Amino acid sequence: MKRIVEIVPARPGWYARWRLTPEGTRCYPVSLWALLEEADGSGREVVGVDCIGQWPGADDNEAGGAFVRYLFQTPDSGPPEDAEPPTTSQRRTTGPRLQPLAAP
Repeated sequence: MKRIVEIVPARPGWYARWRLTPEGTRCYPVSLWALLEEADGSGREVVGVDCIGQWPGADDNEAGGAFVRYLFQTPDSGPPEDAEPPTTSQRRTTGPRLQPLAAP
């Protein structure tokens, strides 16, 4: 089991790209970055949590979606062409919530 060591807000322009069909992808803005650590302290990784509450490795991500990569678009260049419009993004209402644990 991994524990959350630190959470920081994501700067505008970061997106998580997910493959929904063999030909189709969808990008969602990244809301925050979480630094995860193995319970025994042996390894760390950073994951981005998108605006609908998905992150790579989560058990309850959008059905059929597979994480592809994170990408950065400068805010003045606009969102990626496969970006989900912010007004139609749905927040996840079920499943685990990221909660930081107190450091030992």
